[in-house]
Amino acid sequence: MEQGETVSPSAAQEKVGKEEDDDLGYRLFPERNKNPQSFLVRSLFTFHNKCQVMLRMTLETNPYAQLLLEAMKQSGCTVFNDRHFSCENCDACVGGGFDSATSQIVLCQNNIRHQSHMNRVVTHELIHAFDHCRAHVDWFKNVKHLACSEIRAANLSGDCTLMNEIARFKFGLKGHQQTCVRDRAIRSILAVRKVSKEMAEKAVDEVFDACFNDLEPFGRIPHSKTDAKRAFRDFQNRDRYNANL
Repeated sequence: MEQGETVSPSAAQEKVGKEEDDDLGYRLFPERNKNPQSFLVRSLFTFHNKCQVMLRMTLETNPYAQLLLEAMKQSGCTVFNDRHFSCENCDACVGGGFDSATSQIVLCQNNIRHQSHMNRVVTHELIHAFDHCRAHVDWFKNVKHLACSEIRAANLSGDCTLMNEIARFKFGLKGHQQTCVRDRAIRSILAVRKVSKEMAEKAVDEVFDACFNDLEPFGRIPHSKTDAKRAFRDFQNRDRYNANL
């Protein structure tokens, strides 16, 4: 599993069976290994209903998510709400995750309590999904691949905006974005892989420059919704001139 703000029943059980010493982060998402509840049963729980409503709002109105959905569609990986998103109860330390074995984004309904948090989690996990779509990412065996996607997700999702960092009581200004992205990428790796902190730091540092500067599909670091709207507009117009030649 790749953690967001990080996961497959049958596929997970196979991998866990092979690698008993490393659960690949699935311990944070206990419902991944259970039979899914019926829609009627799930609809009776307020957390699930609220999660579904907030998810729909994000997909319909958030420019970060809208750009990523369009980029994935153009890359041949159309995202469907009922197929590729799942609201589930998770460990208290995570907000969401991307299950590469099922190409499904897990949203932690017991931990996501407000719309802005849902926006960030969905965006973060859609960046993992976009990377999964466009590249041959070895999520389970190559920690550098995981590190690269975590760097990109922290950098492009709004996780490291100045306001979010101030809310975490972190007030550094010089090199703020780079420091925040590095720290959050390391934390995400440690949450889902049984590796040492030194190994996680080494993986992040070795790929940091290339992955920090990989701004696809945004073309810029979107520090706000205004930036994201501009990036979405630019993305929609990206091929217009070539098409008219």
